[in-house]
Amino acid sequence: MTLTQLTYLIAVDNHRHFARAAEACFVTQPTLSMQIQKLEEELGVLLFDRSKHPVRPTTIGEKLIAQARTILHEAERMNQILQESKNVLEGPFKLGVIPTVTPSLVPRFLSKFTAKFPKIQLHVMELTTEMIVEKLQRDELDAGILATPLKERSIIEKPLYYEPFMAYIPKEHRLGKEAFVTNSELDIDDILLLNEGHCFRNSVINLCNTNPTFGGKNIDLESGNFDILVKLSKKGYGMTLVPYLYAIDLPKEEQPQVKPIADPKPTREISLVYSRAELKIKVIEELARIIKSSVPEKLLESSEAVLSPVQTV
Repeated sequence: MTLTQLTYLIAVDNHRHFARAAEACFVTQPTLSMQIQKLEEELGVLLFDRSKHPVRPTTIGEKLIAQARTILHEAERMNQILQESKNVLEGPFKLGVIPTVTPSLVPRFLSKFTAKFPKIQLHVMELTTEMIVEKLQRDELDAGILATPLKERSIIEKPLYYEPFMAYIPKEHRLGKEAFVTNSELDIDDILLLNEGHCFRNSVINLCNTNPTFGGKNIDLESGNFDILVKLSKKGYGMTLVPYLYAIDLPKEEQPQVKPIADPKPTREISLVYSRAELKIKVIEELARIIKSSVPEKLLESSEAVLSPVQTV
């Protein structure tokens, strides 16, 4: 039994397909299949039911795969201890970031991180919350940045900052001349929303405490991009809500259309999340410090008006 065989074993479990698992491991399918077969012969059990499509672990296979994950965790931990003892951190670091955070946050900390860790190959992937959690549980990510709380038992949440929601309101809108807006003035059917799958959308719906009905609208348009929502708002299709970091990056001439929301300010908690195995913890801790130093200091203060990223209405 080798660590390579265990790596292939977990890859097949993750992908439930031998060819895709081989591609992920950068080997040919015959090579991977042969090693899995050798492992099965050594153990004297079948690890996968190959008659199923996609392939599935057998009952004993599930138990052995769970143990294989533990073994590989501990092997990786030994490597981390060795690196830390030499005060040298290197190798790949895979970071998942939700789409509503990526454009406004990643450019703020990227150069600081690469300067601090020139030997780490940082791979940033834009993923949904669900995909980040799933990949952390499968050991396919080292950490993620997303809106919390999630209350996932297998995930540790390290809050980074608290980001208020801002209203983008065109001049001709009913609220266009207001200095600020209140929660009671927000009409969900007058707000351009991100499409389903974005936790920011869920938080906006929870803020308005209702689901959109699109009653009276002659257009029902959702987007996965704040830029599109702002452009549509400027064309008169309604107002929209955006995160603070996105809002302050808008051009100077558009800043008058950005309105704060009155207290209690709706806010999202942005956290660095990682597996309870706590591998690469030194890098994770330093990444958290760098991110906190890269956002406005006032966002580091805790808020009692955090909106849940999980849709509850």
